[in-house]
Amino acid sequence: MRGAPVATRTYAESKRVVAMIRITKRSVEAAEPRETRYILFDRDIRGFGLRVSPSGAKAYVFEYRPGEGGRRVAKKRITIGKVGDLTPEQARKEAERLRARTKLGDDPQSEKVLQRQSMTVAEVARRFLDEHVSAKRKPSTKVHYEDVLNRILLPKLGSRKAKDVTRADLAKLHLEWSHTPFQANRVLAISSSMYSFAAKHGLVPEGLNPARGIEKFAEGARERYLSTAELQQIGAALREAETTGIPWEIVSSKNVKHVPKKRQTTVLDPHAAAALRLLIFTGARLREILHLEWSHVDLQRGLLLLPDSKTGRKTIVLNAPAMEILATLPRLGRYVIAGRSAGSEQEKPRSDLKRPWAAVASRAGLEKVRLHDLRHNFASFGVGGGMGLPIIGKLLGHTQSATTQRYAHLDADPLRKAADAIGMTIAAAMGEAGSQAIITPFRSRADR
Repeated sequence: MRGAPVATRTYAESKRVVAMIRITKRSVEAAEPRETRYILFDRDIRGFGLRVSPSGAKAYVFEYRPGEGGRRVAKKRITIGKVGDLTPEQARKEAERLRARTKLGDDPQSEKVLQRQSMTVAEVARRFLDEHVSAKRKPSTKVHYEDVLNRILLPKLGSRKAKDVTRADLAKLHLEWSHTPFQANRVLAISSSMYSFAAKHGLVPEGLNPARGIEKFAEGARERYLSTAELQQIGAALREAETTGIPWEIVSSKNVKHVPKKRQTTVLDPHAAAALRLLIFTGARLREILHLEWSHVDLQRGLLLLPDSKTGRKTIVLNAPAMEILATLPRLGRYVIAGRSAGSEQEKPRSDLKRPWAAVASRAGLEKVRLHDLRHNFASFGVGGGMGLPIIGKLLGHTQSATTQRYAHLDADPLRKAADAIGMTIAAAMGEAGSQAIITPFRSRADR
């Protein structure tokens, strides 16, 4: 058949078919994918070839023996470019240029590796996010990684060559963030993952990972449990915020002109208030509420049917207060918590609740309470009420029982009953007073 590649030699030992053809537009189009990857070599330019993968992807390559050559020298292969990015004529000219350089003793592959390894930390971070995190991690994880890299690592080390960053450089940065141990440790973890990716893809020398060997800071317990009185303060602040508004004042200075004389107030929109209440009443994660769509809400059965979450598919059981919020909330678009783009063709979920929560928490006198603490608080009330860790784990959507064990120290009610029973038995045997005492009800640590 005219124009079809004609094989003149094969190399079975490498489990690939190698043919000698003239690489042209027609022969490139005629090359069909096979079960294994193979290369069609050009008969005019030695080492110039077309690599065809089982997926159908095609690329121009150049093979050569570095240095003085000879059969004892192992071959090296360099990718010239993908079919589509280069025409056969352009690839042929580049192959001729590479062949001429190898005849002069140059090693194009080594030079390419060195060029790749001269990338800056910022360039490596971008490839890490685009090629690894975007493909293998959840979108929320990418947002977190981008935040840590852009806010902490890149301002300090972004312009440095990635291969030149030392353990001392990262240790110094880690120490600078010792005031927030959690953030400091995340910098190390993300940097380590980034350098592992870079080494695997030849962006830095193999084995280079400056984050390795740096001791992490001890992270204290981050859970913050609210007392009944503190929940009352939050409730009062929420009601004030969505009705009359939370008052605030402008601090005058020399650079501020025309300061309003009236006391200013911030009124919370109904959807922001609803989001905060849903976090309190369901123990859901922030993104689970902000990305919640009306199609995920089943009010008839009292369920939120999430197609995806941090732990995969998840069902959240709604209690009466949460169902009341959803039943009365205006439906403005695709998402339950409407954002600025609600109802538009380009509708996006609300990005965060930082400002609304900061205003409410400040008004309630609880500035150090984080939004995620509302999830811990939901768990603490359940465990403190004697509902048991397995039930709480299911309500929170934990896939592993070990995750729920962080709340085990709150489950003191069975221990209290056992201690009281033993104590009364011993007291009765001794004839001591109080042997018929009633067991005192359990109180959470936050109420004491």
